[in-house]
Amino acid sequence: MEPSAVITADIVNSTKLSAVQEKKLLAQLHQLLQPWQFEFYRGDSFQVFQQKATLALKTALQCRTAAIRLTTSEATPPFDVKVSIGIGQARAPVKSLRTAKGNAFVLSGRALDEITPTTRRLSIVTTNTLANEGLQVIADYLNAIFKGMTGKQAGVIFELLKGHTQQQVSDQLKKSKSTIHQHVNAGRWPEIERLLQQYDNILKHLP
Repeated sequence: MEPSAVITADIVNSTKLSAVQEKKLLAQLHQLLQPWQFEFYRGDSFQVFQQKATLALKTALQCRTAAIRLTTSEATPPFDVKVSIGIGQARAPVKSLRTAKGNAFVLSGRALDEITPTTRRLSIVTTNTLANEGLQVIADYLNAIFKGMTGKQAGVIFELLKGHTQQQVSDQLKKSKSTIHQHVNAGRWPEIERLLQQYDNILKHLP
């Protein structure tokens, strides 16, 4: 049986968002998470339950790029979403995320507590020690990529994570294809794609 995933997340620098930015980000996050069961709490924190754990990392990166792309200049504190992904089992049916039980929920909540005092913005954990070593490498690599990502690069990566082609992104953002291509490379999209594939490969071999 494919494991489930629980995403627990906090919006970084949420108090620095303007009213317009906050409304835009929350609307975007609600739209992104609509296919799954999710709950917001304390205004800037949320939790998501996904029955298929293979979807969780892409969802987490979509949430992060949705926030990062609001960072418009060096004078603005960088926006982001701090995310922990717990992969395991969840007791069905899940009626309320706040009262749900299962190791996926425990792992996710605990992992977010562990990275909150640090500069890390992504953690992926399972009950399998060996798998965790590979997943931690993926998370650390992605943390390094996203730490240097600009708002413009994030806007392009956000669209690519939705499955759009570079031409479609060019048309949607009304930017030349060469500009989009520059953001694709500077945002390190080829590496992100490989890391997403490696994540899938690790999950396929979970016992």
